[in-house]
Amino acid sequence: MRWESLFADMEAQLAAAREQGLRDEVAELTRAERAQVTLVDRLRATRGGTLRVLLRDGQTVGGAVVEAAPQWVLVASDATRRVLVPATAVTGVVGLSALAAPPPGTAERALSLGHALRALARDRAEVRVDASGVRVAGRVERVGADHVDVLPADAGPGGAAWALRFDALMAVRSG
Repeated sequence: MRWESLFADMEAQLAAAREQGLRDEVAELTRAERAQVTLVDRLRATRGGTLRVLLRDGQTVGGAVVEAAPQWVLVASDATRRVLVPATAVTGVVGLSALAAPPPGTAERALSLGHALRALARDRAEVRVDASGVRVAGRVERVGADHVDVLPADAGPGGAAWALRFDALMAVRSG
């Protein structure tokens, strides 16, 4: 009997088992890490990349990701048009990076949807707001804690603004 061959075979089997255990552990750690990644983390990692976003109402928004925060993503549909999409309106995304951005810092977490809408109100930007069942072209007048007031362009003096809940918003288009 060749003892050397027997021991060499046993050592090879042990080495193969250790390698397989290491591969299994790496695969499990990878799955656990991926389970912590949010869609917005992947949107944030896709800054500058081109993608197509499917909204809850069936619309799609395509273009380059300009900026993304935990509650929203800003997409440049062309050189002058921007679309602010609340994260809650996103159903799916095509063209998303497989990578994920690190968790947002304190300042980035503070960039809420309300913060982005207040910037539009401050700039008195002309926008088109798509919400559940409503499309309003006009100007953002006020932004509350959970809603935005949009004054239609054709409202005239003393006209009434639409008060739209944040969770009903699909897209806010400017430019």
